[in-house]
Amino acid sequence: MNTSVSVQDKKAFIQWFLQNYQLKRRESVWILNYLTNHDALLNHVHFIREARYCPRGIVISTHCSNDVPFRFYKNHIVTTDAEKSFHDIRLNRDDPIYIQLSFENVHQNSNYVAVLEDNPYLPEDFFITKKEKELAKEVLEYAIYQSQKKSIESKINQALDNRDKEAFYDYVKQLKELTYPAP
Repeated sequence: MNTSVSVQDKKAFIQWFLQNYQLKRRESVWILNYLTNHDALLNHVHFIREARYCPRGIVISTHCSNDVPFRFYKNHIVTTDAEKSFHDIRLNRDDPIYIQLSFENVHQNSNYVAVLEDNPYLPEDFFITKKEKELAKEVLEYAIYQSQKKSIESKINQALDNRDKEAFYDYVKQLKELTYPAP
């Protein structure tokens, strides 16, 4: 991700974004247009992920997103009132503002990724490492395997109790075919 994005790149991105997406709140359009018309403000704008962790962050969503329409975070206070955020932006022109945009396929969009910056406020444990994901997957696969094995063994016992040879052989075959996924 970028460490610093030029004002011109941010402006071009916002204009592209507003031309290609319909926002859930019209006030969000006003805020983004206001920012594009004030280079000094735009200099303090940072497009990031997870605005809720930032001292001053905004979440703006499009109609194609399942996310909240609008949220403004300031020092652990949250509001959905876009006018309050607009007022705060105008009053605190030199403070950084972190914006998270929520739209369909946001993480695959090259235009957004081009202006996306690292969020310096994410907690250290926010991202799960690849090794932790692999370990979690292995644990889950093992639990599923054990559950399926236990279920089949129970059915085998039931078939034995009922003296049902056909069911017994079917379940034994299923048990033999059941394989534990290799890591």
